[in-house]
Amino acid sequence: MSLDKNGIAQRIAQELKDGYYVNLGIGIPTLVANYVPENIDVVLQSENGLLGIGPFPEKGKADPDLINAGKQTVTTIPGSSFFDSSLSFAMIRGGHVDLTVLGAFEVTDKGDISSWKIPGKMVKGMGGAMDLVAAAKNIIVATTHTDRAGNPKLKTSCTLPLTGINCVKKIVTDLAVIEVSDKGFRLVERAPGVSVEEIKEKTGAPLIIEGDVPEMKL
Repeated sequence: MSLDKNGIAQRIAQELKDGYYVNLGIGIPTLVANYVPENIDVVLQSENGLLGIGPFPEKGKADPDLINAGKQTVTTIPGSSFFDSSLSFAMIRGGHVDLTVLGAFEVTDKGDISSWKIPGKMVKGMGGAMDLVAAAKNIIVATTHTDRAGNPKLKTSCTLPLTGINCVKKIVTDLAVIEVSDKGFRLVERAPGVSVEEIKEKTGAPLIIEGDVPEMKL
């Protein structure tokens, strides 16, 4: 049984550490804000100038002026601050973000990522992705294991325009948790009910498998 988007976000939330400053990309990554463990202190940062993002607002209680970089309405935590985007990007470029969670169209076994453009489709731009992959201390990708046509997103090389090279450390998909090691993709965990064989079949690059691969604990 593969995970849904919330399951992917819930698993990624387990990667958060006390004291982290974290940037969440558009799409699945923004859902991580709903699963921050209660026993740790994490500060979520957004490129549009917000430090201290809370969970998504309850239905009917959203403030339309309070949004993240993806134009989604959000909440704030005590001590949150607001500033212009130039200061926000100074935080990113200065290396003050401990973890970035990004969505992706393609990721390679060398840690390359394509996350912002499919040729022929209209896009608003790259946003903060280029700065984030260049400066973040750790990058985790949140994505489905395959595209809508069933083609692998985890590959030996990207065919789409690159966002960054040799930067992704870990990938959490609807099927698995995979680390990007010096030797390629290493299978760390599998989604509940998903077999190693299915993951291998749907991955477009060799997988390093060491012993029994445990199921994710959500």
